[in-house]
Amino acid sequence: MRKITNQELGRPSAEEFSAMEKLPVVVVLDNVRSAQNVGAFFRTGDAFAVEKIALCGITATPPSREIHKSSLGAEFTVAWEYFKTTVEAVALLKNQGYTVLAIEQVEGAVMLDRLTVDKSKRYALIFGNEVSGVDQAVVDMCDGAIEIPQVGTKHSINVSVCGGVVIWKFFESLR
Repeated sequence: MRKITNQELGRPSAEEFSAMEKLPVVVVLDNVRSAQNVGAFFRTGDAFAVEKIALCGITATPPSREIHKSSLGAEFTVAWEYFKTTVEAVALLKNQGYTVLAIEQVEGAVMLDRLTVDKSKRYALIFGNEVSGVDQAVVDMCDGAIEIPQVGTKHSINVSVCGGVVIWKFFESLR
């Protein structure tokens, strides 16, 4: 096997990426405290062409050296919007017809491996703070919740890694 060069990957330009069809998914970051985690979400959002990232509360926003370090410039290609509160973002997304799902360990959550993604819907996926998760007031506004099945002792995955796992499921199901 030979590694493929960057030139052979056929990457779209920023302009081509901007014009291409996006996954009908908005990523909502509920008070994510690490700018490097935020940057990782931008990079994942670019890889899977999410529609937008909503940065809420204390979540860092571009321009930021720490975001740029892990995003590798994806903060320039992925659309984003800042909201003072996640409640405000979720209310707007629900009003716009999105199905809003918390990625959280809550009663009644659907395990990711059992989730059926409806191709006729648009989704808003809420990822929470690294310590406290998705705020309960936000969970209360959601249409449902998704949990990633785990078998280890921690039952905890870094929020940006969680984002990669969940966004991949939607990319695989919707593209």
